[in-house]
Amino acid sequence: MNKNAIGVFDSGLGGLTAMKELCKIMPHEDIVYFGDTSRVPYGTRSADTIIRYARQDLNFLSTFEIKAALVACGTISAVALDTIKSDYSFPIVGVIESAAKAALKISKNRRIGILGTQATVNSGAYERKLTEADPNCKTMSIPCPLFVPLVENGHTDPNDPLTNGAIELYLSKLLPFKADTIILGCTHYPIIAQAIRRFVGSETNLINPGKEAALTISSLLHENGMSNNAGVGKHSYYVSDSTDNFETYGSVFMGRSINGEVHKIDIEKY
Repeated sequence: MNKNAIGVFDSGLGGLTAMKELCKIMPHEDIVYFGDTSRVPYGTRSADTIIRYARQDLNFLSTFEIKAALVACGTISAVALDTIKSDYSFPIVGVIESAAKAALKISKNRRIGILGTQATVNSGAYERKLTEADPNCKTMSIPCPLFVPLVENGHTDPNDPLTNGAIELYLSKLLPFKADTIILGCTHYPIIAQAIRRFVGSETNLINPGKEAALTISSLLHENGMSNNAGVGKHSYYVSDSTDNFETYGSVFMGRSINGEVHKIDIEKY
């Protein structure tokens, strides 16, 4: 692993949606991924706990002397990022600001729905970013606490009855708002985007915050002359619990086998 890598982290598997986009956009970069699978989900935790977890995650990634970090977690981006980012010498990019910009760029009726964890919704972070940029923007936020455990336990098929039941439970509240754009405000949620789109209709825009954050970090590194432009990037994966499920489902999300590439670490040491 090149000690000039990009670090990516999330509470579990969901951040692989950002990792996959980053691999497409920056194929020459070494990337190290950490999924805090022993403590997933973050979205039900207190703000103090989320901040502590975020510091431990970044402290671990710092052991690789990374040049930048992508916080592939809506909860941390909403609750902890402003508090902790000045503690580190490398740039840290979250998922909220870039997703908000993308939503405003594409929305026609200025009605934007936000799906997120309870902590993300409670923080009001997306609403602030959206209304600061456009005071005429109307928002509606829906907490979706079942989505992360469903994804983490492999309920990702668009025909899965449990997943579709949860989508109906949550998004039926959003339909009367008539949003033309919905931010999938947790990086786990794009994994079930096909089922979400089927429920809300093909005319509704879905914003993938992991993809938008990957584009942001790519631009940041390029503008500052920090991009690698040659060679094939190496990728490493670390988790804080069993590697088995992560390898199985992670291979599906990444579109290639990552079996044997995932390592378990004790995050409490950091």
